[in-house]
Amino acid sequence: MAWDIVLIVNEQKFVKKYSFIYTLIISIILLAPLYIYIDHKIKLHEIKTEVELKSIQSHIINAMDIFGNHPNETFEFPKFTQYKSGIYKKDFSRIYTQIKEPLPSFMNGYHSDGSNRYLITKLPSEKYFFAEYLITEKKISFAPIYLEASIVAFGIIALILLLSFYFLNSFSRPFKRVNEKLDDFIKESMHEINTPLSIINVNVDLFSSIYGANKYFNRIKSATKSLATIYNDMDYLIKQNRIEYQDEPINLNAFLRDRVTYFELICELKDIVISFDCSVKVEILFNRTKLERIVDNTLSNAIKFSNTNSKINVTLKKDTDDIKLSIQDYGQGIKNPHMILKKHYRENEHKNGFGIGMSIVKSIIDESDITLDIHSELAKGSTFIYTFHNPMILSSETI
Repeated sequence: MAWDIVLIVNEQKFVKKYSFIYTLIISIILLAPLYIYIDHKIKLHEIKTEVELKSIQSHIINAMDIFGNHPNETFEFPKFTQYKSGIYKKDFSRIYTQIKEPLPSFMNGYHSDGSNRYLITKLPSEKYFFAEYLITEKKISFAPIYLEASIVAFGIIALILLLSFYFLNSFSRPFKRVNEKLDDFIKESMHEINTPLSIINVNVDLFSSIYGANKYFNRIKSATKSLATIYNDMDYLIKQNRIEYQDEPINLNAFLRDRVTYFELICELKDIVISFDCSVKVEILFNRTKLERIVDNTLSNAIKFSNTNSKINVTLKKDTDDIKLSIQDYGQGIKNPHMILKKHYRENEHKNGFGIGMSIVKSIIDESDITLDIHSELAKGSTFIYTFHNPMILSSETI
């Protein structure tokens, strides 16, 4: 077996993940002053605009003062490229104006309306063409401020991200070396475990064929099968997120008969009778390794928690458009059925196992079109019912 795995930490994922996290945190800290700076620049821009409008009004008033009171002459109202002005009566009716937009207010002072800024100033009564108010308008834009802020913010974020990536990548190198060593260790260990298991099984079968089977060899064979189940769980956990398991057509009847036969010897050591009853012939589209983990872990638990001289019933039947696989034991029952699928949960601390088998089952059914119902009663036993839904069923025929 040759795998490319990382047991503890995927350093690339680690670096990318925490680079973005650190960048986000530090950016928030550094961008807060930038926000204050932008707000300050906007206020300064408003003050500058108000000063400019006052300056324009001063220029207009000065021009009207110079013109004086000459009713027979025409006064040329000052015009400016970026500014519009007008003089109004007391009721704000127009005497003369370049302003086309409706006024946002009729009160003295500086006013804003969208991108327009207005300065309304009360004039001395009837001094300037019987006008009461002088109003000046200018359109303003904060785009340059926002553009400057965006460039600064982008620069800050890019710099932080690059520095975070660089430093975290440097810090992750020791993890990478440790991971590589652990990776090699696990691969070699799994290989070393699998090899003696195979040797034991082959030699027990060979010895039994020559000298006949006996209870001691049956115990050895049963123990190696239990160990093989644990090995297969470990193998699946290691490969789970690193390889893609392909679905294939599976004859569910033949598959279940094979697994029941596999566990028969283990059942015999506890005088447990395991039976398989099916009323339907089914072919499903699923991954064989995943299906094996579901069935093996459920049967293994059923055997483990069954009483001596009891039985286990494996049933396959059709339910409308779905297929139901039921594995029923008559053992101790489960105190907390809702907890049995949690990782490392063990119903009985004195029983062997790591509490990972059923959590593997849960991870598989969660990503598949399979549902699980658990019915259990203390001292009477448990039933695990797996429902294979119609989309994954290729064919089904009542027997």
